[in-house]
Amino acid sequence: MVGVLAQNHDAVRRYVEETGLPFDILIDERRDVVRAYGVWHRIGLDALNISRPAWFLVDQDGAIRWSFIGDSQGEHPTLDEILTAVDR
Repeated sequence: MVGVLAQNHDAVRRYVEETGLPFDILIDERRDVVRAYGVWHRIGLDALNISRPAWFLVDQDGAIRWSFIGDSQGEHPTLDEILTAVDR
């Protein structure tokens, strides 16, 4: 599991240190990854130059097997939805 955050390196580093996340974080300050996955948008309701919350299940060959893209920053899949996708 890898988290991708389209944010400033220092802010992400502080967040990771404070929360002790149990997975790696990719810092995407230039927004290259979020653009490649089609989840970047220039203007959101709560910020500029951000990405939509998104989850992708990618197999070993790099194929996307499942995805969830939220319409707002607070929209995320449930744990059951994620686990069902992983089980498939």
